[in-house]
Amino acid sequence: MRETAGDALDNTTDVETPERIRFRHHVAGPARRGLAYLLDVVVRGIVLALTGLLVMGTSAFATDNGKASAGLWLLMLFVLEWGWNVLFETFWRGQTPGKRMLRLRVVRDGYPVGFIDSVLRNLLRAADFLPLGYLLGLLVMAGDRRFRRLGDRIAGTMVVIESESAALAPVVLSPPATALELAALPHRPPLSPEEREAIELYLRRTNLSNERRFELAELVAPALAKRVGVREGDPVRLLGLLHERARGAPAPRSPR
Repeated sequence: MRETAGDALDNTTDVETPERIRFRHHVAGPARRGLAYLLDVVVRGIVLALTGLLVMGTSAFATDNGKASAGLWLLMLFVLEWGWNVLFETFWRGQTPGKRMLRLRVVRDGYPVGFIDSVLRNLLRAADFLPLGYLLGLLVMAGDRRFRRLGDRIAGTMVVIESESAALAPVVLSPPATALELAALPHRPPLSPEEREAIELYLRRTNLSNERRFELAELVAPALAKRVGVREGDPVRLLGLLHERARGAPAPRSPR
């Protein structure tokens, strides 16, 4: 397949999660990230234009000099400029509309970025813009193997390209969970989104040796078993069962 200019600026990097699981990410280069940014600018512009038309057409804000309407429109402009990325990256798990269209995601330690990290990386966008047109940000990205701008370096984040095949591949528990195993667990295990994400990432690592898989599971399984009120048993099996239960898998009926 012929390599495009945008592809040439992309790279791969290995990231080790706090659970000591290593993943290889395809890091997004400046060309692809720039296009995603432009797409977000277009969408924001449409939202701002529609808001302006709505404000001007609302009689409640109609004044002789239009100060109230202009003030509300400027407030909306400020919210979109500074809150757009933070809002979407927090609730869309590291994506904005532009990033989603280009299959990009902001991650930290292998996981989708959280609220605080998103705020930090986006507040420093003003510094990346200096002196004009994100020149400083581009220079910083060019000198970093993971193409991180200043905001990414401070927040510990990076932008990666998602693999469609990896996103579509189901996690299969083998052998399948029995009715007795699932019945012993809460219908909705008390796991945080980060913990569910970590367990799924662990289960997707099919290239680990049995010894390494057991060693990693032993780091978290005892604490999780105590939290949900079950005996630990096989730590690898427990993580698989918790994942099944957390995604809402119903307990199969016992044969009569």
